[in-house]
Amino acid sequence: MKLNIKKNSLYLAPMAGITDTVFRTLCKKMGANYVYTEFVSANGIIRENKKTLDMMDFTEFERPIGIQIFGETVEVLAKSAEIIRERFSPDIIDINFGCPVPKVTTKGAGSAAMKNLDIMIKMAESVVKAAKDTPVTVKMRAGWCNDQIISTEAGKLLEQAGIQAITLHPRTSKQRFTGTANWDLIKDLKENVSIPVIGNGDVINPDKYVQMIKDTKCDGVMIARAALGNPWIFKQIKDLIETGSYSEATVSEKVYLCEKHYHLLREEKNETLCLNLTKKHYSWYLKNFPNAAFWRTKFMQSENLYDIESVLKSMKRELI
Repeated sequence: MKLNIKKNSLYLAPMAGITDTVFRTLCKKMGANYVYTEFVSANGIIRENKKTLDMMDFTEFERPIGIQIFGETVEVLAKSAEIIRERFSPDIIDINFGCPVPKVTTKGAGSAAMKNLDIMIKMAESVVKAAKDTPVTVKMRAGWCNDQIISTEAGKLLEQAGIQAITLHPRTSKQRFTGTANWDLIKDLKENVSIPVIGNGDVINPDKYVQMIKDTKCDGVMIARAALGNPWIFKQIKDLIETGSYSEATVSEKVYLCEKHYHLLREEKNETLCLNLTKKHYSWYLKNFPNAAFWRTKFMQSENLYDIESVLKSMKRELI
């Protein structure tokens, strides 16, 4: 099946420990056109690890959705793609060739695959074959290091292998998240392939989205860290495109979204996970307004869900 991507679409990036079904749903409601699961281990899928399989659950509301996988061998990636297709039927299977985290790359997965272009392409071909009619995409880095910038060369070969779209984060693996993303590499990739190219990296606000589209002519933009504590960024970008302006989230909007996020987590997670994820997301939501640090601290000191709900009530009384 051919992947039909609408021009200038907005994508929520796969982020470990963050893009669960709750956060994906919130971002979807804010205007994200495509969302992705957290990246999942191909080995975990094959072993039928419950935690891994649970990470791939999604609701129909979240469609179109991609499940992103990482793995170190052709065989493991292919088998995991077959299981995903048969059991979960996502709209996209995405291969992670971009993760720079050592515990992933030391095994040969993530961005480490870019060290050997032949193996990288064989991995892509195996997933495309196993996925059958499910479109397969790739998210990748510029290369392993500054002496090995291979994004355009890899892009051409990935297209030939049957990959239907490429998201490029134009930093090297060695850079991790330091320095700046070289958007010229997105532009170069776009000029050399016929499949859609999705830009990623340093789009920290709606104005940067407009600049990336203008500078690179990419087909869409993937938002990652800029969505943390600010899922409104998808709405802000659409407002900027449609009206020429956008507004920052108000304190009231932040408080209401904190409450909404908490209640969705409570429905979806066990108590411990709900508590930990609430604290994690609140550390991002509760910034950039008077006394934000006070409320952040109160939530971080919460020892159970009763404490969270008590502080939420107090915060609503004080701020709304």
